[in-house]
Amino acid sequence: MSQQTARGGSAAWALVITSVAGFMAALDNLVVTTALPSIRKDLGGALPDLEWTVSAYTLTFAVLLMFGAALGDRFGRRRLFIVGITVFTASSAAAAMAPGIDSLIAARAVQGAGAAVMMPLTLTLLTAAVPEARRGMAYGIWGAVNGLAVASGPLVGGSLTEHISWQWIFWLNVPLGLILVPLARLRLAESHGTGAPLDLPGTLLASGGLFGIVYGLVRGPVDGWTGTVVLTGLFAGTALLMGFVLYSIRAKNPMLPMRLFRSRAFSGINAASLLMFLGMFGSIFLLSQYMQGVLGYSPTEAGLRMLPWTGMPMLVAPIAGILSDRIGGRPVVATGLFLQALGLGHLAVVATADASYAAQLPALIISGIGMALYFAPASNLVMSSVRPKEQGIASGANNALREVGGALGIAIMASIFASRGGYESGQAFVDGMRPALVTGAAAVALAGVATLFIPARRRPTAPTSPPAGPTPEPVLETAS
Repeated sequence: MSQQTARGGSAAWALVITSVAGFMAALDNLVVTTALPSIRKDLGGALPDLEWTVSAYTLTFAVLLMFGAALGDRFGRRRLFIVGITVFTASSAAAAMAPGIDSLIAARAVQGAGAAVMMPLTLTLLTAAVPEARRGMAYGIWGAVNGLAVASGPLVGGSLTEHISWQWIFWLNVPLGLILVPLARLRLAESHGTGAPLDLPGTLLASGGLFGIVYGLVRGPVDGWTGTVVLTGLFAGTALLMGFVLYSIRAKNPMLPMRLFRSRAFSGINAASLLMFLGMFGSIFLLSQYMQGVLGYSPTEAGLRMLPWTGMPMLVAPIAGILSDRIGGRPVVATGLFLQALGLGHLAVVATADASYAAQLPALIISGIGMALYFAPASNLVMSSVRPKEQGIASGANNALREVGGALGIAIMASIFASRGGYESGQAFVDGMRPALVTGAAAVALAGVATLFIPARRRPTAPTSPPAGPTPEPVLETAS
């Protein structure tokens, strides 16, 4: 079976459809956080129940990403993309109409499953539709939209909850999904992967391993890191992932070929993605609470004041994509990660219980530029590090590592926060947040170091000897 059964379809339409779908999936990672008090008031539930409204989505999303990508490669990427949007849209409506906290958690879990099928296929469908010379700019726009979704989740959730109702954080997805399904059917070309049969043993090992680890990470801050269930999840998950690696090395048609990690480009960008999301997710989780709980801003006011960070991808990421086409993705991604690390470190230094917005603004701008420089070229590096037939599973693996990194970041930084501070006063919150932000900055800086191990893009060289015949014109070397 060929990698593509059709090359038709408009690149512009593909960019719009995949960007909006990616926005929906990425937004729902953190959109619920600022709505939790209102959800508790309406539906009841203890604090662990409320945290599961966030964790249920993260869990199924991370666990099923690679399986969703494999399904798309096997049965058609456009077909499964439409299935994913449909499941995501229907479960969003179910979440909005949930009569109780348990039904909301169940709807969020199904929502994560739909996103896991939809999200990794956005990149492969976009790659199939856009000519190679323009992919950097396309990835830039796609990355800008996804980066904005991740960072603005608390703002969107807080604004809708404050001015309408918490149900609208889910109703928002329904009209978008109803529009995307027919557009995807009409405007996207179908494509396939290698056509190999589904790797069921590998799927079970990878899904079980990710489930155990992500479950342990999201429950650790609540149940305690020495709790039996948490330790069982972490150790069993690690053992299953080790079994997945050993199995995949020997399997004939593994879901994730281990030979991909022999590529410095593939290994480097995936390590960088995990560490970047670790630092970014944990920082946003704490800073959103800091602006509301300590500085006294409303959810909407806090979101607006974070726009120099969260809105920057819309301005800078398309430029970053163009730069990556011209000079390669490695220097752009590395620069972005080091800038974001610098911004987070600066925020840790200037944070006080009564910090002025002017003191925080430079750090927010630097972090925003850094995040924007990362998203687009990182996607390009992932997709260009593997063969076209393996782009689906490469996208799934990268997205899975990002989600695990995000869960790990919230767990680690929340634990550091709890050990050094708390919610008793503004100063106690700052005492806990500062070392957590330093940890996040260190993780993002390590991501920048990992990016430096990616091979630089090669420049074409002139022929070593002239061809026979008349003396040729001089050959000028140009940047690729």
